[in-house]
Amino acid sequence: MSNRLKSEKSPYLLQHKDNPVNWYPWCEEAFRRAKEEDKPIFLSIGYSTCHWCHVMAHESFEDETAAQILNQGYICIKVDREERPDIDAVYMSVCQAVTGSGGWPLTIVMTPEQKPFFAGTYFPRERYYGRPGLVDILRELLSLWKDRREELVRAGEEITAAINRTGSAANPGDSRISRRDNAILRKAYQIFAQQFDPVWGGFGSAPKFPAPHNLLFLMRYAEEEEGCRADREGSEALRMAERTLDAMAEGGIHDHIGGGFSRYSTDERWLVPHFEKMLYDNALLILAYLEIYRLTGKEKYADTVRHTADYILRELTDVRGGFYCGQDADSDGVEGKYYVFTPEEAESVLGKDDGQAFCRLYGITEEGNFEGKSIPNRIGKTTGSVRSAWIQAMYEYRLSRTKLHKDDKILLSWNAWTILAFARAGAVLKEDGYLEAAKRAQRFIETHMTGEDNRLYLRYCDGETAHKGQLEDYAVYTLALLELYGATFQTEYLGNAIFRAQQMAEFFEDSEAGGYYISASDAGRLIARPKEIYDGAIPSGNSAAAMALQRLALLTGENRWQEAAGRQLGFCAGEIQEYPAGYSYVLLAMADTVYPHKELVCTVSGSMSEELRMQLAELAAGGMSILVKTEENQEELAECAPFTAEYPIPQEGEMYYLCEDGACRAPVKTLQQL
Repeated sequence: MSNRLKSEKSPYLLQHKDNPVNWYPWCEEAFRRAKEEDKPIFLSIGYSTCHWCHVMAHESFEDETAAQILNQGYICIKVDREERPDIDAVYMSVCQAVTGSGGWPLTIVMTPEQKPFFAGTYFPRERYYGRPGLVDILRELLSLWKDRREELVRAGEEITAAINRTGSAANPGDSRISRRDNAILRKAYQIFAQQFDPVWGGFGSAPKFPAPHNLLFLMRYAEEEEGCRADREGSEALRMAERTLDAMAEGGIHDHIGGGFSRYSTDERWLVPHFEKMLYDNALLILAYLEIYRLTGKEKYADTVRHTADYILRELTDVRGGFYCGQDADSDGVEGKYYVFTPEEAESVLGKDDGQAFCRLYGITEEGNFEGKSIPNRIGKTTGSVRSAWIQAMYEYRLSRTKLHKDDKILLSWNAWTILAFARAGAVLKEDGYLEAAKRAQRFIETHMTGEDNRLYLRYCDGETAHKGQLEDYAVYTLALLELYGATFQTEYLGNAIFRAQQMAEFFEDSEAGGYYISASDAGRLIARPKEIYDGAIPSGNSAAAMALQRLALLTGENRWQEAAGRQLGFCAGEIQEYPAGYSYVLLAMADTVYPHKELVCTVSGSMSEELRMQLAELAAGGMSILVKTEENQEELAECAPFTAEYPIPQEGEMYYLCEDGACRAPVKTLQQL
């Protein structure tokens, strides 16, 4: 029998629509019923490609005994964390405060007023090796709710007060950002250097997460501080980034057959992944591999970019241009089944000789490296040529053997990261197919994820748009629009970026304490309104906002954006002093203030040639702020960047006006003269 989730669009909620648990989505009705029936609320938060979410669902939420306890004693709410990151952020902060850790599935028990008094993650149905069982927990909490409710209510109020104190204002540290003062960047570099694994790359011990923004920071630091170039000795910062990117590309975390990367590695060698693939990981990894390719010129990194981007286009792209969330770790209820092989399978698909060669090349052995089978990898195998026919045959065999669940909802912020990555890939690799994919996805957002009031919406699925956009949607989409401008120099992208940044400031900025809230000022109220800044698996909304505002300030030259960028970078600096390595995307935004920066205005007689566009786009992808003024766009460009009105358009050809670190050079007529 279906519960109240049957009419939802979220793939995660729909996975639970036939549970015997009487689930509600997050809605007013659920809280009203809890008050009327005098019951606590059982809140479960997860996402559709989460392995342990599946385990807890099979063990407990599909179990009649557990469901009976939940239905009789609680009002039960299911939340897709990807659809409601604001709810997830609030209650994840509760879990981390109460238990010292967090993760998914997230399990919360709270009062009808949304005040939590119990928090945890996965629980087995019954007690298991010292881990308390969910059934026992539910019974004990109901007993406390009946006999000692005042203690639970008081605990809920104390926890609520604590998380509001934590996220209410900036850390009163030194919030000044000064040119040439790279102390905070150097401190972050030193932390990464201390944690670096020199053998296998990455930082710390297993499990290891890609965290591409950490690598992007190290590459930027290396380029600015230690002068790394393709024709010079690499710096230590560059070496750390390159070793990590090499190890990930060689390991099993990289899908050598179908492309793309899994979410993280369970071991230090990047061999055995947690097999789910997420859109945001792959978009950010494209950016990291593009940057190492730009710095070193090594073609293997461009190949990794293509392998990853082509995977997204082939398996995670909607026919209308949007990008899906990801793919599950499990097939037929078995984690990793889709990805592993035996030597017999390889020989049956490729023939004996080619099959054996394939197995040698990708480490497919009789004993296996994962539960008796083998995850393809290239660890320690620097020789041997890859045959595309082998890969294609094994890929087609894999598709026929079993299927992966696909989370086909479209999230705006994740799409924005992917637009940014594809636009930059088109510029760096000079492959317009990637740029066209970025343009299509941007048109999808404007057509399907924008309301009549021009507000952005967070999620699109099965023809339905839902949930007004949150900070990261506006911040990352602004970045994506700026990247599209830098790849195309079509002024409409720049104008749209300015408009979205204005909305971001209007609905999310804390004008008193600084920073930006996750949720909009007119959003439904929760027990807290946090301002996330920590860069975890993905950069935070505040980090992306800092980068977007800084780029707008450099491009437009307008005081309002310079002041907004200064406020945001000051807020971030006050927050990150103690452990700056946890805020690497903020550090990338700060780098444009700390280090010298180049701004270029190109004025063009007539229309800009495709050759010129590609040359300028490559420079923009390398970090230079570039504006292109033509007779056709000069009025629109002046609205975005008023200072450009004074730049004359030559009678023929182009003219280049380069400024660096606040000083302008004499104009020149060719790129070569620059």
